[in-house]
Amino acid sequence: MKKLVLSTILVLQAVFVFAQQNPALKGKVIDAKSQKPLQNVVATIQSTNQSALTDFDGNFVFQTVPPGSQVLLVKTNGYSQQTYLLEPATEETVDLGTIVLEEDITSEQQLSLVTITENDLGDDNSGSESTAGLLQATRDTYQQAAAFNWGQARFRIRGLDNEYGTTMINGIVMNKIYDGRPQWSNWGGLNDATRNQEFSMGSAPSDYNFGGALGTQQINTRASFYRPGTRISMSGTNTNYNFRTMGTHASGMNQDGWAFVVSASRRWAEEGYFEGTDYAANSLFASVEKRINDNHSLNLTAIYSQNSRGKTSPNTDEVTDLMGIEYNSYWGYQNGKKRNSRDKDIEEPIVMLSHYWKLSNRTNLNTNVAFQTGTIGNSRLDYQLGNNPDKTYYKNLPSYFNNLGGYSPAQLTSIGETFQSNAQLDWNAMYAANNTSAYTGRSVYVLYEDRTDDNLLNANTLLHSSLSDNITLNAGVNFRKLRSHNHQNLLDLMGGQYFLDVDTFFSGDGAQSNLNNPNRQVGENESYGYNYLLHALTFDGFTQFKFTYDKADFYLAQSFSRTEYQREGIYKNGIYANNSFGKGESITFENFGFKGGLTYKLSGRHYLDFNGLYQTKAPGLRNTFSNARLNNVITPDIKSESITSADASYIVRMPKFKARLTGFYAKIKDASKISFYYGEFDDAAGDSDTFVSEITTGIDKQNMGAELGLEYNITSTVKATLAASYGQYIYSNNAKLKINDDALAQTNSNTLIDLGKTYIKDYFQPGMPQKAASFGLEYRAPKFWWIGANVNYLADSYIDVSSVLRTNNFAVNSNGDGYSGATPEAVRAILKQEKFDDFTLVNLTGGKSWRISKANRNTVGFFASINNVFDVRYKTGGFEQSRKANFADLQADNANGTPSFGSKYFYGYGRTAFVNFYINF
Repeated sequence: MKKLVLSTILVLQAVFVFAQQNPALKGKVIDAKSQKPLQNVVATIQSTNQSALTDFDGNFVFQTVPPGSQVLLVKTNGYSQQTYLLEPATEETVDLGTIVLEEDITSEQQLSLVTITENDLGDDNSGSESTAGLLQATRDTYQQAAAFNWGQARFRIRGLDNEYGTTMINGIVMNKIYDGRPQWSNWGGLNDATRNQEFSMGSAPSDYNFGGALGTQQINTRASFYRPGTRISMSGTNTNYNFRTMGTHASGMNQDGWAFVVSASRRWAEEGYFEGTDYAANSLFASVEKRINDNHSLNLTAIYSQNSRGKTSPNTDEVTDLMGIEYNSYWGYQNGKKRNSRDKDIEEPIVMLSHYWKLSNRTNLNTNVAFQTGTIGNSRLDYQLGNNPDKTYYKNLPSYFNNLGGYSPAQLTSIGETFQSNAQLDWNAMYAANNTSAYTGRSVYVLYEDRTDDNLLNANTLLHSSLSDNITLNAGVNFRKLRSHNHQNLLDLMGGQYFLDVDTFFSGDGAQSNLNNPNRQVGENESYGYNYLLHALTFDGFTQFKFTYDKADFYLAQSFSRTEYQREGIYKNGIYANNSFGKGESITFENFGFKGGLTYKLSGRHYLDFNGLYQTKAPGLRNTFSNARLNNVITPDIKSESITSADASYIVRMPKFKARLTGFYAKIKDASKISFYYGEFDDAAGDSDTFVSEITTGIDKQNMGAELGLEYNITSTVKATLAASYGQYIYSNNAKLKINDDALAQTNSNTLIDLGKTYIKDYFQPGMPQKAASFGLEYRAPKFWWIGANVNYLADSYIDVSSVLRTNNFAVNSNGDGYSGATPEAVRAILKQEKFDDFTLVNLTGGKSWRISKANRNTVGFFASINNVFDVRYKTGGFEQSRKANFADLQADNANGTPSFGSKYFYGYGRTAFVNFYINF
C-alpha cells in the first residue's frame, strides 16, 4: 500500500511538471528601451476570463487556450498595449517569444491637457473641470480624441456634465458634495503620481462604486503599485501657465516590506494666454506602504496641491470688437505690474489611510479613511459710495450712449476710443479714493473673496470576492461628513483703515449684514457680508455581481444612498431677520439605483455590448438652498433627480484593427438650477432694477446620439485613427421658475415671485459641441521617435439661454397686457437660441527618446505639441444676460444693433505650443 501511494504521488508530480513545462501559451515581456523584463504585466485572452501575470523575469504562461481563433491582449500602466492573433494547434505550445512594450505617449500628452470650463471662470466655489479630465485613464480611440483633441473646445462625452461621473482615489469618492463635481485641482500637477488609473465608460461595471451615467475613474496611489525609478521633467507652454517642473521617485517594495513614492511639481506664469491671467501652483505627493504580512498591508497617502490663477472675463461682441479676443477686463497696472482682481485660489490637502486585507485567495477587503480640509476662494472688488470700477460697465461703452440717442457717429467713435485707451482697472484711482474718503479711514473700494473652508471626513470599505470561477462580487459602503464654512473674507483694504459691514442698496435694519453686531468696522482677514455653515451627512452602499462565461458576460448592480443637508447661519441678516440666524430645517433625500449589462462574444474578435441604468440622485448643496448667503430657506420644489441611460455597442478587437460603434440615450428629470443677477422686472411690486436669485426646478434633459472610434495599423509604424460623435442634447420640458427678490423683504413677507413655466423645451443644452469628428495619423519609428497629426471638426454649440426671458412675464406686463409688438413671431425671433460657428482645429504632436545605456533603464526624451496650428478663433461658450427681462426693454436695447446688455462669450485658445523634456532613471 505504501509503495502504491508513493508511486501515485510520483506520477502526479510528473504530470504536474510536464504540464508546467508544456503550457498551451507562453511569452516574455520586456521594455523596448531598456530591454529589461517587465513584472506584473497582464496578459488576457479576450474571449475568456483567463488572465496571467508576468513574473519577475517577465514570463507568463497559460495552461489551456480555447480552440479556434483567439486574441491575446498584453497591457500594463505606462506602456502601449499589444494584441496578438492566436491560432493554437492541439497539444502544441504557442510560444510568442519576446514581447516588446513601448512607453505609452499618452502619459506625455496628459501633461499638455488643459481643460477649463466656464464654471471655473465663474464666481462660485464649485468643482469645475470638464469631462476631459475624466478620460485620462482610458486607451479607447474615441475617448482619447474627446480628451486630447476635443477637450480644448470643452466637449462633453454624451453631453453629460461631470457631476454624472464618479472620480475616486483609492475608492474614496472625490466629487464635491457642494455641486457633485470633482475638483481636479486638488491633485493637479501630480500626473506621475496619479497615472495608475482605471476607467469605466458610462454605466459599465466598476469594482469600486456604483457610478453614474457618465462613468467612473479610479486613481490608485498604493505605493507598491508604482514602477520603481525616478523621473524628472521640465515643460514650457503658452496656455494657462508658462513653465512646469516635476520630479517623482518610486522605491518599489523592499525586502523589509516597505515601499514609498514621492512627487513634487511647480507650475507658474506671470501671464497665460489671456491678458492678466497670472498662475502659480505647487503640488506635493507622498505615499508610504508597509506590508505587514502576506495578508495585511497599510498605505498612507498625503496630497497637497495649492493653485492660484487669475481669471479672464467673458465679454460682449461690442467689447471684443473694440479690444480683441485676448482682452480681460479684470486686471490693471499697479506700480508697473499687472494685478488681477479675480483670482481663484484652491488649497485643500488630503490625507488618506488604506488597509488592504487578503481574507482568502478569493476575497479581498479594502478599507480607507480620508480627511480633507482647506479653502477655495474667488476674489473680486467691492465698493460703497463709489462708482463701479469695472471698465466694461455698460455706462462706459458706446452702445449705452447710442441707445440714449442724440450722439453722432463721430461722438460714438470718440467714446469707443476713450474706452480703448482706458480699458483696464485703475488700481491707483481706487487707492486714491480710499485715501480721500469723506469718512476718515473708511475704504470706498476693497478686495474680498467668496471663500469656502471645508472639513470633510470620508470613510469606505470595499469587498471583492470571487464566489466561483464565473461569479464575482463587489460591494462597498461609503460615509461622508462635511462641515462647510462659507463667508465673505476681506483681503485688502487698499489703503483704507476699515470697511463698513452694511449693504448700501438697502436702508434701516435691511442694510445690516448682522443685526447681532450692526455697523461693524471690518478689517483685513475678517468676515463680513454673509457668513454661514453648511452641514452634510451622506451614506451610500452598493453591491454588484459579475458573471463571466465563454460566450457572454453580464452584470447586475444596485445601490442605496441617504443624504442629509442643513444650513446654520452665523449672521442674523437684516433682510431675513427671522430665518437667517442659527440652524435651519434639515432636509433628507433617500435614493436608489439599478443597472445591468451584457457583453455577447460573437467571436474572439467581435462583441456586442449593452448597458442600462436607472437611478435617483440627490441635488447638490448648491441648489438645495435658494439663497444660502442670506437665509435658511430650502429651495421650493427641490427633489432628487431621476436618471435613465442606455447604450449599445458593436466592438471589434483585432491585432491591426480596433473599432467601437455605440448608440446612447440618457434622460435626466427634475434637475434644478440657481442663478444670481441684476434684472429689470415689471411686477406687481413695481420693482424695476433689483438683485435676484433665479430658481429653476423640474428641468428635464434628453441626450441621445452615437459614438464611433476606429484605429488601424496601416504598417508596423503607421497608425490611422478616426473618431466621431453625433449628438442631440436638448431640454425636453418646460421647467418651473421662481424669482427671489430680496428687496420685497422690506415691504412684504413673501420674497418669491412665481413666474410659472419657463418655455425652454427643445432648446439645446449649452456650452459644448454636439457634433465632433477627428482624423489622425501617427508614425512611430523603430528608433523611438514619433510624430502625429490630427484634424478635428466641431459643430453645433449653443449659447446658454436666459430662463426668465422665456416666461410669460417676458411678453405680458403686470397688468396682464401684452407689450406692444410682442407677437408670437416677434417673440420667437428675438428669443431664438444663438448657434456658434462651426470650426476646424489642426493639432501636431511629436517626440523622441533615447536610452542612455544598455545596462540600465535610464532614458531621456521630449514631447512636443502644437494645438490649433492655424490659429482659429472660436467661441467655446457664452450666456444671455437677463438684465432686460421683458420684451419692450430687450427690444429697445437691441434697437440700434449693439445692445448694452448683449450676450457674453468665452473664447478658446488660439495657437498654443507645449514641450516637455524628461529623464527616467
